[in-house]
Amino acid sequence: MGTPLDSREAQADEVIDRLDAEYPDATISLDFSNRFELLVAVILSAQCTDERVNDTTRDLFAQYESPEAFANAPQDELAEALNSITYYNNKASYIRESAQLIVDEHEGKVPDSMGELTELPGVGRKTANVVLQHGHDVVEGIVVDTHVQRLTRRLGLTDEERPERIEEDLMEFIPEERWRAFTHLFIAHGRATCTARNPDCEDCVLEDICPSSKLDSPIDRASGEEWT
Repeated sequence: MGTPLDSREAQADEVIDRLDAEYPDATISLDFSNRFELLVAVILSAQCTDERVNDTTRDLFAQYESPEAFANAPQDELAEALNSITYYNNKASYIRESAQLIVDEHEGKVPDSMGELTELPGVGRKTANVVLQHGHDVVEGIVVDTHVQRLTRRLGLTDEERPERIEEDLMEFIPEERWRAFTHLFIAHGRATCTARNPDCEDCVLEDICPSSKLDSPIDRASGEEWT
């Protein structure tokens, strides 16, 4: 078991510094060419890999080139175009309804505020934060996806379980100028090393400060269960 630093602030600073050195090019991995495509891609990415989303949107964005096109698409036709995506029927509905609201209430433009974005079907704080950060260059919070949720608990940065509460917790002690990078670094590390099952603690740059390291401890801080 590694030894975390004395405070969550110090722990977070050290973690971010080390991950920044390890993954200097970490950034968003979804493909998009405008704000609406970004919104669609992030909605599709829920419980689905970015690779699968990018494979799907390559043809999707060629077929539907505007919010109007998505809003006017028949539900069954759009669902069929998304059938390789998890929960494609629900996501097709979210996208069509969001596109219609954007056309009707926002002059065809993706909103630039948290409040307006989270009024769109299928859009929570995580999706809204991504769209704001990468579509509008506005940082209002920290994107908490499954990697961030898992790693922050393993590293002792939060004891919260729900993404919204984790975000609130992290925003209290992580400097705002590091909020955007924080997510990308944690996603990169979650994919490469600190995976959900069988994390590679031996080769982890955070092992000596990670309270959940399985090298000396069989307990997974995130689940309370033994490592397998």
